[in-house]
Amino acid sequence: MTLDGTNTWVLREPGATRSIVVDPGPDIDAHLQAVLAAAGDVGLVLFTHRHVDHTESIERFIELTGAPSRATDPEFCHDAEPLVDGETIDIDGLKVVVVATPGHTSDSTCFRLADEPTLLTGDMVLGRGTTVVVHPDGVLGPYLDSIALLRELTAEGLVERILPGHGPVVDDPAAVLDYYLDHRQERLDQVREALAAGATTAREVVERVYFDVDQSLWPAAELSVEAQLTYLRSS
Repeated sequence: MTLDGTNTWVLREPGATRSIVVDPGPDIDAHLQAVLAAAGDVGLVLFTHRHVDHTESIERFIELTGAPSRATDPEFCHDAEPLVDGETIDIDGLKVVVVATPGHTSDSTCFRLADEPTLLTGDMVLGRGTTVVVHPDGVLGPYLDSIALLRELTAEGLVERILPGHGPVVDDPAAVLDYYLDHRQERLDQVREALAAGATTAREVVERVYFDVDQSLWPAAELSVEAQLTYLRSS
């Protein structure tokens, strides 16, 4: 589910002493020590969303750094206020713009670097494959709106590279975001077909639509299908 593991991003303006650490990730000592070695003096910790593979180390990492932390969900804020959509964070000249992107989870948030066309997407966009809309916290309608917003940012030239929460860097974000939108529409069509063929539960839809996917991933697929069914009922 985490591809190669959870990506922790260390951001620092050239010549600055303090850094921003995004998603310190799992509470694994070797990992945290490696992050600290790269980050040096941490001025701020940011979280893209609440899932444990991104947030598990919050208490330990704050203990090690003494840095404040911010997220859209107040639960993950320490000595600082929750993030506000559209605000610009400035740490020693490094400017990061907050982009609210609910969908994967209700608190999913992206971070756009103001001075270069780079976007950190958490789990909204992955380096490989597509992400899960985690019902009931994740909702498909807002997810589609958020992906469309990110596509607009690429069209405006504000995003030319994506640093995802899992997997490799994405150097062609427009193509990936177009694929995400097309893929979701294809899945919705497949769900409609499965319902028309007699499926009545999310599990039955998964068995028809995701038959070619490793069954170890079916529970995650079932969550996405629940989100799709909720979307179809309301549309």
